[in-house]
Amino acid sequence: MWGFITCLNDILIPYLKGAFELSYTQAMLIQFCFFSAYFIVSIPAGNLVARIGYQKGIVTGLSIAACGCLLFYPAASMEVYLLFLIALFVLAAGITILQVSANPFVSVLGPVKTAPSRLTMTQAFNSLGTTLAPFFGAYLIFSGAEITPESGSSAVQLPYLLLAAALLLLAGIFAKLTLPNLGTVKQNTANYADALKFSHLKLGAIAIFLYVGAEVAIGSFLVSYLNDPTIAGLTEAEASRLIAYYWGGAMIGRFVGAIVMQHISAGKVLAFNAVAAIVLLLLTIFSSGDIAKWSVLAIGLFNSIMFPTIFSLAISGLGQHASRGSGVLCLAIVGGAIVPLLQGMMADAIGLQLAFFLPLLCYIYIAFYGVKGSVPTQVEGVKE
Repeated sequence: MWGFITCLNDILIPYLKGAFELSYTQAMLIQFCFFSAYFIVSIPAGNLVARIGYQKGIVTGLSIAACGCLLFYPAASMEVYLLFLIALFVLAAGITILQVSANPFVSVLGPVKTAPSRLTMTQAFNSLGTTLAPFFGAYLIFSGAEITPESGSSAVQLPYLLLAAALLLLAGIFAKLTLPNLGTVKQNTANYADALKFSHLKLGAIAIFLYVGAEVAIGSFLVSYLNDPTIAGLTEAEASRLIAYYWGGAMIGRFVGAIVMQHISAGKVLAFNAVAAIVLLLLTIFSSGDIAKWSVLAIGLFNSIMFPTIFSLAISGLGQHASRGSGVLCLAIVGGAIVPLLQGMMADAIGLQLAFFLPLLCYIYIAFYGVKGSVPTQVEGVKE
């Protein structure tokens, strides 16, 4: 569900851009409001889950996300862009609580050694949602029609009402399910200052910031990019459906990556994928037609293993500081708010195609992290 909702933003951006006559920068406020919730809500969410436990945390997150979806109805009725942004923040706050609850729950369901493999597998099912969302969004939101200010923004009401119903149903199911009783989040004496003394965690937080930013930025501009006559000249509805290839590649890559990383070191796989993404972005920037179209969509395949791999490399060897390290990495997801906004500013200033240089720079850093930055370091005076 959180993969589905996150990807639906990629459909929402060109829709609201047309409905409200927004610039690229203004349209990217959608991702800014959505992903800033990770930065603002992550620590309070962690404290909440520490008190109420994993299962109640999941139910709370689903319920708040449902409330955010319901807010889309009055926002569309009143046709106020600010209300859409508020609804997105509430929705993302619920998703943040859900993620803070579910990720550690999955980690402690089995041996610590195999936790990265379990997280990669759950990320693959997250990608199932991102693969299905473009078809759902293209059918219900665009319906093959061109979006103009005169057409209004009411087309989002039904999709988000359906999402609210699905989230509430899931909340009810999780409230009744008998899950393994793993208690609440363990509290320890470790602090953020000590955790940040590990250089591979600090560099990993930067890598998460840039990776999430690059992935979200590319997805956010896909419809507009494929709509460009020099690239593919697709209608917004047609372009929306093609987003499934971007996120579907990420799903396939995560299943494959879970197997590959049992034989090849995670750092090498991360660096290889980052270099592949750089090559594809160069084609995206300097080519046109089918080459440009398929190169930008293929980036999703190489994005696949990046988030769980960076996450597990960054907290490797942290010992009792791992929970604090995880908190730092969750805060770094705010990259999804900042990088797309910066790319929007670049698109307004120098053109959409050249603006893809920004995510290219992000992947250069990720390649460095895979090769060198992810190597754990010993820290004097800090117990693991």
